[in-house]
Amino acid sequence: MIAAALVTFLSLAIWLVLLLGRGFFWRARERDDRDTPVEPVRWPSVVAVVPARNEADVIARSIGSLLAQDYAGAFRVILVDDQSGDGTGHAARALGSDRLTVLDGAAHTAGWTGKLFAVSQGVAAAGAAPDYLWLTDADIAHAPDNLRRLMARAEKDKLVLVSLMAKLNCESFAEHFLIPAFVFFFDMLFPFGWVNDPRRRMAAAAGGCMLVRREALERAGGIEAIRTEIIDDCALGRALKAQGAIWLGLTERAVSLRPYPKIGDIRHMVSRSAYAQLHYSPVLLAGTVLGMLLLYVVPLVGFVMGGLAALFGALAWAVMTVMFQPMLYFYRRSPFWGLALPLIGVFYAGFTIDSAVQVWRGHGGMWKGRAQAIAPT
Repeated sequence: MIAAALVTFLSLAIWLVLLLGRGFFWRARERDDRDTPVEPVRWPSVVAVVPARNEADVIARSIGSLLAQDYAGAFRVILVDDQSGDGTGHAARALGSDRLTVLDGAAHTAGWTGKLFAVSQGVAAAGAAPDYLWLTDADIAHAPDNLRRLMARAEKDKLVLVSLMAKLNCESFAEHFLIPAFVFFFDMLFPFGWVNDPRRRMAAAAGGCMLVRREALERAGGIEAIRTEIIDDCALGRALKAQGAIWLGLTERAVSLRPYPKIGDIRHMVSRSAYAQLHYSPVLLAGTVLGMLLLYVVPLVGFVMGGLAALFGALAWAVMTVMFQPMLYFYRRSPFWGLALPLIGVFYAGFTIDSAVQVWRGHGGMWKGRAQAIAPT
């Protein structure tokens, strides 16, 4: 019983450190609606670059939202149709806008992840004319004022990158269960407040919406500098923070059009990159899984065992439940989902293991039919 009490106390102590000592990430304060950036005197020129592979079901809505931007400066959109087999390029061209260029992407080149190779073609087509590049995904829809607000923030604070975590779909039971936690865990791993602090080395970005100062990207080596990265958005965030200040926050102005109706859909989303985050290390994998069990399973086991273990377990469970509340509120979900966080953590531990298994089987980093991760030798 003493051993159980000590282990549950360790779990509680870790949760208290996360509560008080990691930038208060759980409060979800970094949001694009918490302030109104002052609009610049001159609106810089922007080119949006959108890689798309087999996105015919959503491409009209996503590209349509870009073409509908209420932006006073020069703005155009380049869609790179990455060898789609479902008519994605045709659906985009049917929009008939003179501000839209649809490129037929070249065949995937070895040494690049597929998405980044498509992005690099769009950036090359944009040339040296734009002041900024707006990198966004083909399954993201943007509010009409999103670019204007992104630019106002970038210009006011002299940022080289402004990135928004697009609000994910959260309608099905699987999404209720797992999606708010996905963003909560991301914020825990990369506290947004620390990312936004130029005095800290912490850097990250969210690939669904990234406004990038073109000159800073060129100084960082361009897209080619991160060409092998599976978690390309965070890699770009690191590269650009070396060039200047960056900002990352939550938003409701960029929303995902991609539903995740089943738990397996979310498992695939997480498994694509989880093992890459661990640098394909079995040691880090084992440590991560054990750490997640300590954080999420031990409090419940201790609670059942009784005695001091039950007290420490209950306190740890209460702390994690409270910490989860701001993210549940952001996603407009019941606060009672906070009580399920231990079970949710177990699922994400399983997804992490599955990510490693996929790499070992040669299917790691699967994106639109391409296995992009290289299994360690």
